[in-house]
Amino acid sequence: MPQTVKIRSRSSPEKRRPGFFWFLAALILPLWSCMVRYRFTPDSKLPSTGPFILSPNHYSEIDPIAMGAATWHLGRLPRFMAKESLFRVPFLGWLLRSSGQIPVRRQGSARSGSDANPMGAASELVSREAGVIVYPEGTLTRDPGLWPMRGKSGAVRLALDAGIPLIPMAHWGTQELMPRYGKRIRPFPRKTIRVAVGEPLDLSRFAGREHESKAINEATELLMAAITDLLAELRGEEPPAERWDPVKHDQSETGRF
Repeated sequence: MPQTVKIRSRSSPEKRRPGFFWFLAALILPLWSCMVRYRFTPDSKLPSTGPFILSPNHYSEIDPIAMGAATWHLGRLPRFMAKESLFRVPFLGWLLRSSGQIPVRRQGSARSGSDANPMGAASELVSREAGVIVYPEGTLTRDPGLWPMRGKSGAVRLALDAGIPLIPMAHWGTQELMPRYGKRIRPFPRKTIRVAVGEPLDLSRFAGREHESKAINEATELLMAAITDLLAELRGEEPPAERWDPVKHDQSETGRF
């Protein structure tokens, strides 16, 4: 197993600013810490300021909480993208806005009036100098060994659209807390989640090619390869030679085997 270390929760200008996240952290983290301990690779870090896109692997329904808490420990506020329609739901919309989540207008939305997509969130990330967690697989991996499967292009398109750093991330151990497709948390004994954060990807060769399918596909594979390499380091194992592709295995993107 790779060397991992315990870190003290890091500070940042964003975390020091009073806000709704203080309430959430005070409410959730003590209970979460009773179930989970984090160990990070020594070089794991996030930018202390400015926008970024964090792209982790995804294999458990509880991953968003696990990665949200990890992001907090690394010194930044965790945000996710949510459908714009959810922001219009009473109380839920208030909760999403108060916690800084990013609204996404889906393609063909009546309110968007045109060909809108998640890229509309790019300007909001830049103006807020905020980070956002985007799962490039789009759903739980279908790979039998819980390795990252074929990625979707949303994270890459968002990064290229606004020149935002795209940071690969991997974690291992969440499946012990809640297995893939599991419905119950297994809080005891306390679980260890190992986390590795890579360097921002160099996407300079794709600049100006944001609308070329070939460039987007190459950049997406670059991201998935980086996430897989980080996960292989955490697991101390070799990943499969070929990435799992639900289409090739006669599965829909939302199906389960």
